[in-house]
Amino acid sequence: MKQETRKEEIIKTAARLFKEKGYSAVTMRDLAKAMGIKAASLYNHINSKQEILKEIIISLAEEFTRGISIIKSSEKPCIEKLNEIVALHVSIASKNTYGMASLNNDWMHLEEQLPYYLELRTNYENEFRNILKEGIKKNEIIDSDVEVLLFSILSTLRSLYLWIPKKEDLNSEELTSHLSSILINGINK
Repeated sequence: MKQETRKEEIIKTAARLFKEKGYSAVTMRDLAKAMGIKAASLYNHINSKQEILKEIIISLAEEFTRGISIIKSSEKPCIEKLNEIVALHVSIASKNTYGMASLNNDWMHLEEQLPYYLELRTNYENEFRNILKEGIKKNEIIDSDVEVLLFSILSTLRSLYLWIPKKEDLNSEELTSHLSSILINGINK
């Protein structure tokens, strides 16, 4: 297993602090204290708190974008694509709950990278929307308001970072299966 670099350790610790206190409330001193080093030592590895936030959010947004691009381009039925989107969210959220908190709560604090992030998010949502539209067109899913479908599914998936840490015995495959069943197939008996 690859050993974590000091920069990766700083980013991981910062993501935890951002989730606990909020990005605006965390200082570089707080981060240094949490790592047990002097604040000046942080600058040997990272230039600013903004750089840390960018690393956290942009890397996750790009991971989601790559994932949905692969899913969208497959020849699979739309229902399977939707199941894969659920799996993508479970996988990323379960590996990085702290980073997901920043992605959901701190994105507006991005400075130079904000337009790029918003472009990634818009493209992701459009790809998701297009899969839903295709599913309706092919009569694979109910003919319902696409925006309501998108909102309903994405709201749950985007909040996984809140729920996953409370599950000590989390099985990602089981969670994906249960979520897919409920979000995609509904709760009708």
